[in-house]
Amino acid sequence: MAASHQQEPWLLENGNPKVLTREMRHGRTAHSKSSNSLRKKSDRTLVSKVPCATLRNVLLNLQEVLLGTKLSILIPAIPAAIVAEYCGFGRPWVFLLSLLGLTPLAERVSFITEQVAFYTGPTVGGLLNATCGNATELIIAIFALSSNKIAVVKFSLLGSILSNLLLVLGTSLLCGGIANVGVEQKYDRRQGDVNSLMLLLALLCYLLPMLFKYSAASAALTVDPSLYLSRASSIVMLIAYAVYIIFQLWTHRRLFEAEDEDEDDNNGSDEEAVIGLWSGIAWLIGMTVFIALLSEYVVETIEDASDSWGLSVSFLSIILLPIVGNAAEHAGAIIFAFKNKLDISLGVALGSATQIAMFVVPLCVIVAWIMGIKMDLNFNILETGSVALAIIVTSFTLQDGTSHYMKGLILLLCYIIIGACFFVQRTPFNQGDVTNVMPKPAINAVLSA
Repeated sequence: MAASHQQEPWLLENGNPKVLTREMRHGRTAHSKSSNSLRKKSDRTLVSKVPCATLRNVLLNLQEVLLGTKLSILIPAIPAAIVAEYCGFGRPWVFLLSLLGLTPLAERVSFITEQVAFYTGPTVGGLLNATCGNATELIIAIFALSSNKIAVVKFSLLGSILSNLLLVLGTSLLCGGIANVGVEQKYDRRQGDVNSLMLLLALLCYLLPMLFKYSAASAALTVDPSLYLSRASSIVMLIAYAVYIIFQLWTHRRLFEAEDEDEDDNNGSDEEAVIGLWSGIAWLIGMTVFIALLSEYVVETIEDASDSWGLSVSFLSIILLPIVGNAAEHAGAIIFAFKNKLDISLGVALGSATQIAMFVVPLCVIVAWIMGIKMDLNFNILETGSVALAIIVTSFTLQDGTSHYMKGLILLLCYIIIGACFFVQRTPFNQGDVTNVMPKPAINAVLSA
């Protein structure tokens, strides 16, 4: 390993390998720790024998980025989706391959941002992780907005919140409780309290535009005021999220540190960078381009997949998109729950839900405003009620700082019930607005027959 560093100056700092010091390790977020659990160490023996330094560096980069993950088996889905799109294959196949391709891309973005953090320091690295943590959802939302598919934007973002609060957290607590049934599982509830407050603020901003239309004699009279209220609320939410980032990365960093003391003590050595700074930036740009391309495919083909599979667009957006798109992050949270490291699992689930609710959703409203699209924060009674119950149930679950498998089971069952609700729901898909769509269960047709 030492010889390889002598041949690779782009990994050196003052003649020594660029390493992740203990201070930087303690500044790592739960998201980066979670994704790190799915990475595998690459064997550089063969590549290090390449005589040409430039070619060797390129091959090392390719090996670390493309093969340095347990999800590398899904990487062929990326070119497969592009080929399927340009060769005119079935649209549902393009949708499915694009979803599968987004899974390793999301995990690799987390890896690359962590590599860049070796050179920028823990604070900037944490800010990069906080910004890029849900890049996939944001890019999908922007492409859906450009196609005026506001319903897809709202469904997918609310689905991400539900998925993190109920599915990811519930599965983590359930698996962790079963694996450590004889051990009292504890976690720092202070982080959960801060995230719960942020989520309740987001819920207030979602509820008011929905309730606003019921305060007037005619719902039509509240369309414009509801839109203005949503835009003002979005600005407030973005300001609150900016303060939250300062709170998380500077003033109260200790509450959010994803420490793994046992692992640190066992390893006894600092981690080393495997790619250079400019290589990391180039890879980050390239990954973003491919995420944007596959996101465009997902938005364009979701209605065709809905018609072909007999599933509603709301079910695909609320249930399927978040599960597949964040599979790597979710799996990492569950792995750490098995190891009785619930602070990391909670940091992943609650942190991601807070970022979606307080940053991505209001940002989409502002972006739609700039694009001249009327997107508000009215998500309908069914969707908003589901999110409200998810936030309340999660807050009650985490209030005492201890966990067992029964808590995880309840959260998971709540998610299954909500998923079943959207599975039987059949609504006419309106690309322009989702606020006037009322639920109509498909089972009504069977009961009335």
